[in-house]
Amino acid sequence: MKERKLGAIILAAGKGKRMQMEGANKVTARLAEKPMIQHIVEFMRGLLIQTVVVVVGHHKETVMASLEGQNTLFAEQKELLGTGHAVTYALEVLPEDVTDVMVVYGDDAVLYSAKNIPIIQKIIDVHNTTDDVMTFLTIEQDNPFGLGRIVRTPEGKVMAIIEEKDATEEQKKITEINPGCFVFSVAFLRKYLPLVEKSPVTGEYYLTSLIDLAIQHGERVDTLQGGKLAWRGVNTKEELEEAERMYLSQE
Repeated sequence: MKERKLGAIILAAGKGKRMQMEGANKVTARLAEKPMIQHIVEFMRGLLIQTVVVVVGHHKETVMASLEGQNTLFAEQKELLGTGHAVTYALEVLPEDVTDVMVVYGDDAVLYSAKNIPIIQKIIDVHNTTDDVMTFLTIEQDNPFGLGRIVRTPEGKVMAIIEEKDATEEQKKITEINPGCFVFSVAFLRKYLPLVEKSPVTGEYYLTSLIDLAIQHGERVDTLQGGKLAWRGVNTKEELEEAERMYLSQE
């Protein structure tokens, strides 16, 4: 049996227009005295993940400068065509000995505080002790506006993650959401990412479309339900301020 080795991919290519950061990528915004993305890289090191690939694009040089000395690999997403598209570029620079990979977003620093190492480690443990090709975190949000909803069967099995833009009015009532923390088999990503279809609504290739493909092909997908974990995706300066308050309250 091949020895498993876990790596990490951090998605940090997007424009983040609502942050209104002239000349810089939003993941370089400072939270608790460090760029947001630096918190995430250091968290991955706390999980003993040594291979970290950061996908850059918009103002890539600012992201790379903020991680100087962090011993990270970089992959450039030249066209910003969604999260699934971004991961394909990361796979091009991922070392061949990495068998599984954690994929996260570069603006979710609150979730990646030291306090949450045990629950994120639990996702890895679940993934390693099953035949899952994909294991991901879900959390509950009182106000899930703008977030991907977890759609389940009556028996509780995951059917899909539906992005807000694609959700029906009924699906928008779901409060279990996807904060963007996944563990994938690299072999699964290499096989199925080329099959992801472009969203007819946004023109993007969603990483979450892999759930549909996995289910259609009889692959195992599992979740870890984290309840009301502290989490704040950052898209505006107001959300950054809220994220900082949440982060400091966990210390």
